[in-house]
Amino acid sequence: MRNTILTVLVSIMLLSMCPGCASNAGQADDKLKKPAVEDGDRNIIRSIDFVNNRAFKDKALLKRVDFEVGDYLDPILADAYRRTLAEFYRKKGFPFAEVTLDTEQLEQGRVVYSFNEGQKVKIASVNFSGNDSIKTSALRNAIKTKTTKWFFWPAFFVEEVPAEDVARLQTIYHERGFLDFDITDKKDFTNGKVNITFEINEGPSYTVGKIYFTGATHFDEEKLLKGLQLEPGQVYHERRALTHVKQVLKLYRENGFVDAAVEENYLFTKEPNVVNLEYKIREGNQFRVGRVDITGNEQTQDKVVRRVLDEYGFMPGEFYNADLAPREGNGKLEQYVQQMTLSQEVIIRPVTPASGADNAKDIKVDIKEGQTGSLMFAGGISSDSDVIGQVVLEQRNFDITDWPENFGEFITGNAFKGAGQTLRVALEPGTVVSQYSVSFSEPYFKDKPISLNLAGSSWEREIERHGDHRLYDEGRTKGYVGFEKRYEDKWRKSIGFRAENVEVDSIYIQAPKEIKDVEGYTFLTGVRFGIGRDLRDDLFNPSKGYKFNIGYEQVVGNETFGILQGNIVGFRTLHQDLADRKTVLAMKLLGATTFSYAPPFERFYAGGSGTYSIRGFDYRGISTRGLQTNVANPQRKDPIGSEWIFLANAEVAVPVVSDNLSALFFIDSGAIDTGNYRAAVGTGIQILIPQWSGPMPMRFEFAVPFMKDDEDETRVFSFSMKGLF
Repeated sequence: MRNTILTVLVSIMLLSMCPGCASNAGQADDKLKKPAVEDGDRNIIRSIDFVNNRAFKDKALLKRVDFEVGDYLDPILADAYRRTLAEFYRKKGFPFAEVTLDTEQLEQGRVVYSFNEGQKVKIASVNFSGNDSIKTSALRNAIKTKTTKWFFWPAFFVEEVPAEDVARLQTIYHERGFLDFDITDKKDFTNGKVNITFEINEGPSYTVGKIYFTGATHFDEEKLLKGLQLEPGQVYHERRALTHVKQVLKLYRENGFVDAAVEENYLFTKEPNVVNLEYKIREGNQFRVGRVDITGNEQTQDKVVRRVLDEYGFMPGEFYNADLAPREGNGKLEQYVQQMTLSQEVIIRPVTPASGADNAKDIKVDIKEGQTGSLMFAGGISSDSDVIGQVVLEQRNFDITDWPENFGEFITGNAFKGAGQTLRVALEPGTVVSQYSVSFSEPYFKDKPISLNLAGSSWEREIERHGDHRLYDEGRTKGYVGFEKRYEDKWRKSIGFRAENVEVDSIYIQAPKEIKDVEGYTFLTGVRFGIGRDLRDDLFNPSKGYKFNIGYEQVVGNETFGILQGNIVGFRTLHQDLADRKTVLAMKLLGATTFSYAPPFERFYAGGSGTYSIRGFDYRGISTRGLQTNVANPQRKDPIGSEWIFLANAEVAVPVVSDNLSALFFIDSGAIDTGNYRAAVGTGIQILIPQWSGPMPMRFEFAVPFMKDDEDETRVFSFSMKGLF
């Protein structure tokens, strides 16, 4: 009773303070939660409503406005979100959408947006007119405005996209020497569809008159002209002219001209449709490397970073190579340090030296460390190895000398870290192939550009003859140590040692004598010498350059023989479309041979998609055949390997959607010591999704042999996760 009287008294007091409030207690409670709109209360948002919105629900539209009930009401901001909502509709294919804000309701604290959505417009056709010099197909591939394809892939009109395409087409024509062009987009709306036509007035193309340099004192004109793709009398091509800007800038920057700048200008002449080409150079001063300071590396040792810098010539007294480490950042040297240290970010900047020297630049290296250790559980499948599971423990900033001082350091992962070494433990059981390995690598042995690699592994595989029987099981237990020295001109020399125990068992009763002769264990030791060079422009997705390797291994133990192998892979850009996507030709030559008698498990087998790939044939589907045993009429049926092999493959990758999806067209061919020359032609697709497959693309390939031997085993479809060859 006492509480009731107090409640009534409080209600009376509140009502007396708010004469405009409702008279009943329930309404009084509501007013306490959402005050009445009086004077200063008009600046509070009481409600947000959407009217006549059929295409999108209130919840979706509410995400486009950055306020909510109870917030301060800003009429200017409310009107700005009206424009935001209209823009949202236009980008979703409603070009005629209109949104209004009810100003009368706004005065009462209620935000009400009314929609006149209009009709959603599909793009019916995209056409070009007046493009006499550039093919329509090339222009169509360069723009983002696309037509509706099939029923499930509609393309809706967004007003900004054709405008952006006009700018893109203008750039294309300008790059090709058309300096007086005019490009507009015309839109014809009919019955919920639009036909878009890009009307092009190309005008004349201009040719190059004179080519000269201004501001250059350090290099002569002959050196500055080297590599220029334009000559007097040729059609002016801005992309080629700008490419040479980069070449001249590279020349200056890699010789210590940190502040060098190069600008390309075309100058109209009195002669009609002719321009002179001027390269305006501002050299600046030439600098050498002073002091090197490294910050931000709490776990990674300084020497890990300094060794990378030293390998690329960033040592005190050397010219500051601003091509590798430009003042503006995002240089290749930053990428190299980031890859070596697995940092989240690396920033390298030239700074004024503390000594005050005017011919030097100190280097400041700022590192934001990242996660260097990982434990991965994964699985994979390929046409060569079937299904494989993976449990991989890896630390790529390992320090073998940093033993834990206590058990807590070991548990928290603060031990064995900081020297830039790599330790990898992999357990990879599979249905056909199983392998288990531990590997360690030191990229700078004794702080020099020499890699030390140690590995121990166990490997098992069922050697099958598809559709018939399993020939035998092969297992290998192997230890390896190798060194590779890197040189400034991209040459590499290597030496490696292996000790391996090979087990052959579960041999098929009709297997050839060559297989039965190696039943049981065979112990081998080998030393391999190699030399190679890698001049590719990109490690994972090359478009030009080449790499080659040649090596010889002498093997002794239960068997004595030698293996000589060499290969070269070259890359060339065949075409670069108007969207800068590259069609790349990759060519591979490989040759290998054995000396003396090598056992079957050390000989060469072609087919599949591995090192000795000839797609269109099964894994190990191309091989010399051994004579059957324990049969009345023996035949040469089962593979025993070839004493030599030769491969010649060519592949063209054509980008379809950016660089992540490419069409493949290839010819693989080769020969072994028996049978005819083999060749297959095929096609496929390559998918690169870094979040799924990392830097290696997934490949799905179909190939059909048109030259083969009767005993060869073929396979039309193959799947793998690897790069070109």
